[in-house]
Amino acid sequence: MYNPALEDDRALRTSADRVFEALQDAIVRGDIAPGSRVGETELAERFSTSRGPLREALRRLESRRLVERTPHVGIRIASLDHAALIELYYLREALEGMAARLAALNMTSDEVTGLKNLLLAHEQDEALKADTAYFQQEGDFDFHYRVIHGSHNTALTELLIGELYHRIRMYRYQFSAYANRPQKALGEHQRIVEAIEARDGDLAEMLMRRHISSARQNIEKHLKENS
Repeated sequence: MYNPALEDDRALRTSADRVFEALQDAIVRGDIAPGSRVGETELAERFSTSRGPLREALRRLESRRLVERTPHVGIRIASLDHAALIELYYLREALEGMAARLAALNMTSDEVTGLKNLLLAHEQDEALKADTAYFQQEGDFDFHYRVIHGSHNTALTELLIGELYHRIRMYRYQFSAYANRPQKALGEHQRIVEAIEARDGDLAEMLMRRHISSARQNIEKHLKENS
C-alpha cells in the first residue's frame, strides 16, 4: 500500500545523504576552512538543499566531530590546534605502526589482494597522477583504514577508527596537497603493502612509522612556514 509519509521520509534521507557526502568532502578537502563559522542559509544555498536534509546532514557530521553546533551561535567547522595535531601524529606513528605489524601477521590473502587493488585504483586518480593531491574516500577506500582493520585487533581498531578518524583524514588530505608529497605517499603505501604481503611484521611497522613520521614532518614544515 502506498504510504506518502514513508515516501517523504525516504526522499528526506536520500537528499540528506547527498548533502552529507558533499559537505563532508568539502570539509575534508579544505574547501570550507577548519575553524570557520558558517550559517544554515549559506550552506543550504551552496548545496542546493532545504533546511530539513541539511540539518540531518549536519547532525551526522556533528556525530563525526566534523562540525560543532552551538545554540544561538551557529555552526563551526571542526579544527585542531597545531600542537594537538602534532601530538595526534606522534600517536598515529606508534599505533598505526603496530597495526601494520599485526596486519602482516593477520591479514588474509584476500585482504592483501584487496589492499593491492586499492592502490592500483588510487594510481588512476588524476590529481595523484599530477602529484597535486592524494584524496582517499573514507572507509574501505582508505589505505590506512584497511590496514588498521587488517590488524584484526579490536582494541586497536576502536582506538584508531573512532571519533578522531574523520578529522585526522581531513588534515591528511589537506597536508598531502603539496608538491611531491602525493606520489611519495603512494610509493610509501606500496612498500608497506609489500612488507605485509611478505609477512614481515618488523618491516611493515618500520615503514608505517616512517611514513607517518614523514607526513608529520611535512605538516611541521608547512606550519612553520605559514606561522
